[in-house]
Amino acid sequence: MNLLLCVITPFLGAALVAWAPRLGTRASAWAAGAVTLAAGGWLAPLVGATFGGATALERHAWMPHQGLDLSFRLDGLGLLFALMILGIGLLVVLYARWYFSERDPLGRFYSCMMLFMGSMLGVVLSQNLIQLLIFWELTSLSSFLLISYWQQREEARLGARMALTVTGMGGLALLGGILLLGEITGSYDLNVVLAAGDAIRAHPLYLPTLILILLGAFTKSAQFPFHFWLPNAMAAPTPVSAYLHSATMVKAGVFLLARLFPALSGTPEWSWLVGLTGLTTLLIGAVFALFKHDLKGLLAYSTISHLGLITLLFGIGTPLAALAGVFHIINHATFKASLFMAAGIIDHETGTRDMRRINGLFGAMPYTATLAMVAAAAMAGVPLFNGFLSKELFFAETVELVTRYRFGWLVPFAVTVAGAFAVAYSIRFIHDVFFNGEAVDLPRTPHEPPRWMKVPVEVLVALCLLVGMLPALTVEPLLAAAATGVLQGPLPEHSIAIWHGVTPALWMSLGALTGGGLIYLGRRPLFALAARWEGRWEARRVYDRLAAMVFAAARWVTAGLDRGSLQRMLALFVLWTLVLGVAGLWSEQVPLTGPRALLPVDPMSGLAALGLMVCAVFVVVMHRQRLTAVMLLGAVGLIVALIFVKFSAPDLALTQLSVEVVTIVLLLLALFFLPQTTPAESSRGRQIRDLSLAAAAGGGVGTLAWAVLTRPYESIADWFLTQSLPGGGGANVVNVILVDFRGYDTLGEITVLALAALGIYAMLEGLRLTAPRAEGRAWDPDSHPLIMASLVRLLLPLALLVAVYLLLRGHQLPGGGFIAGLVTAVALIMQYLANGVAWTQARLPRDLHPLIGAGLLIATLTGLGSLAFGFPFLTSAFGHFHWPLVGDIELASAMAFDLGVYLVVVGATLLILIHLGLVHDVSDDAEPTREREHG
Repeated sequence: MNLLLCVITPFLGAALVAWAPRLGTRASAWAAGAVTLAAGGWLAPLVGATFGGATALERHAWMPHQGLDLSFRLDGLGLLFALMILGIGLLVVLYARWYFSERDPLGRFYSCMMLFMGSMLGVVLSQNLIQLLIFWELTSLSSFLLISYWQQREEARLGARMALTVTGMGGLALLGGILLLGEITGSYDLNVVLAAGDAIRAHPLYLPTLILILLGAFTKSAQFPFHFWLPNAMAAPTPVSAYLHSATMVKAGVFLLARLFPALSGTPEWSWLVGLTGLTTLLIGAVFALFKHDLKGLLAYSTISHLGLITLLFGIGTPLAALAGVFHIINHATFKASLFMAAGIIDHETGTRDMRRINGLFGAMPYTATLAMVAAAAMAGVPLFNGFLSKELFFAETVELVTRYRFGWLVPFAVTVAGAFAVAYSIRFIHDVFFNGEAVDLPRTPHEPPRWMKVPVEVLVALCLLVGMLPALTVEPLLAAAATGVLQGPLPEHSIAIWHGVTPALWMSLGALTGGGLIYLGRRPLFALAARWEGRWEARRVYDRLAAMVFAAARWVTAGLDRGSLQRMLALFVLWTLVLGVAGLWSEQVPLTGPRALLPVDPMSGLAALGLMVCAVFVVVMHRQRLTAVMLLGAVGLIVALIFVKFSAPDLALTQLSVEVVTIVLLLLALFFLPQTTPAESSRGRQIRDLSLAAAAGGGVGTLAWAVLTRPYESIADWFLTQSLPGGGGANVVNVILVDFRGYDTLGEITVLALAALGIYAMLEGLRLTAPRAEGRAWDPDSHPLIMASLVRLLLPLALLVAVYLLLRGHQLPGGGFIAGLVTAVALIMQYLANGVAWTQARLPRDLHPLIGAGLLIATLTGLGSLAFGFPFLTSAFGHFHWPLVGDIELASAMAFDLGVYLVVVGATLLILIHLGLVHDVSDDAEPTREREHG
């Protein structure tokens, strides 16, 4: 259970963190820190064994017949990323506590951060590839919320949409790749996939599978040509940037390369696709970083460059290159998080990130400047810092390519040039910000930040120094465990040390350091050249053009289909449905009538069918007489309920009757706002068209029903009938299906119902509609007959008692949470109709959101409770107990689930009907127009 609890703790904690601001302005920070520590606490017992080379596997049955389980895996690679996600996440939580102002909604920030943390933990700890993909998409959604945190800023909204679009498209490609991978191996289990490397590489589908998976990894890790979204995501708050760039989001792509390395690497296709993409990204990111004037923009492009470095290492494909890639993942996380936090401190204290203005800050912020300079030196690969060690391994691996390829010497040359630019932009970060003269017109007077705002930077900078000077004592055990998890085998011979003698890698490091200094000294003509070509080589321009083309195509299609006529849209929909139905029946080429004999029609059934058809026709014919039409529509529902009774479906009959009452009330509220005169009828030609389409559609449905009902079929009803009592503990088969056998469907349905209610509430909130007028005056706003009001008040306790009775007996007899919820809703709505809005609202709460949330929470917790006992989600348990004076009684966990259904139905139905009844304006001076009030 440890791994499952580790993943779901941040998700569950997100609600706590969102609620915490009620206890104080900064309470959400404490709650977020506690949730992060709790998630790490679940991992703690497994860390020792993982360092020893063990792999912890954890499975929880979900849909075993479909081969889908909740399965988690903790090996060295998963442990490394989990420690980075939680460790740096905890530091970001502390940092953000001092970064944001009192006016910022901290509850929303920390809640979104917990969702993002849980999603990343799900990615790195998943054993099933489909499960990994689900968490992968959750990272895109939660990062969208974080990047757009400052919603009032246009650049934040645009950057968030761009990130979601690019990574979302990559997620679709990854879905295709994973499905193909499952087709090749016959399983989505990582153990099977990683062990089937030879079979995967020899399969004809290997290349398309590889391309699709790489598209997912490259878009997430901002590899060329998808790198442009990452700099535009810098509109996010700096704590978000520090987290995304160091331990999460962009690291998900290189994690996927590392995770699938044993299965996909070792081919020329892998080497060329991954290697060339990484090399190109490395160069582009390094060059572009030098010319960015925004501090976070420089760091963003440096992240792109370093991600390209890691990708190139995995593209090289040797075990030692993979080990070096893992090592640089660790080092990059520490110095990049500290650099972003330092940039945030500078922005926080000066009010700007423009390096042309923030000069000479060393005098005002000497301590922060020292920390930032150490982190920048690590990023540049200066000896005695951690970045130097992994870059040495990187340079050494590229030298090996000289003998493997004809033009292999170009790779060491290119990476040395990239290293020189890395040194140059690191020098610029140090020199332009902390020295280089005086500051220019700063919005704020710079000074050192609060003490605790510097603590996360201090921790990360200390790691840069300790790893750089004492690698064997600090990082070697973690690196060995993580690299073993990547290679799924023994580690290659390697040496993590400051000095390896005079080697080609050392000369490359010296060349990069010297070249970087020279590039920075000669930067002025380079800046002039870059200014001349600025904007011409940005990949974002391609994205903007493609987005404009997509929107133009969408507008063209919409303009062609939507002419402002609901009749036309409905006609097109029905016509297209007819085309699909005819095509399906035509392709089968089978007789419409099957061999099954028809049942005789008894007179009562024939009369009910005739009444149903007559009422339906008269609803259409008498649509101008609206009250009559509503009554006829109710008659249609009543006949349908009687049909359910005839075929021994009392639950459906009760539900139908309850829904009819709610629907009639809804229609009456809607009719209240319709104009008193009916608009002009359609032309004769349109009437003929609509009649033809209606006849064709009705005939098609009837034909399809005839074809189905005249053929024998195998029903699963017998299985439910035999298993309802022994398997679900209930004699009411329908209710047992809803709350047990198909409980997951019901949970989804009540979730949709809750979302629909919230959506309707959002549309109606603040809306005011003019009430209709009769004889020149508005209707009486509160005309409530005394007899009706008194009678309805007396009936309320009885109706609620009936609802409780239906709820409690639903597992054995007709009833259940849905029917009981509708009965309760109708009883309460009648109070509004009979006693008026003012009287009823004085006694009932108007805010029903907590009721809906409580229902969903109870239903979900009921399902999660079964997981705690090792059973699949929403597995029901029941037992018989003897109570004194009462006797034997059955208790089932499905009762709690049914209670959740009941609360959601009551809350959602009341929320819709009450707010629809509150949107009218009945004052005499009300304008006969529709207006929306903003408060």
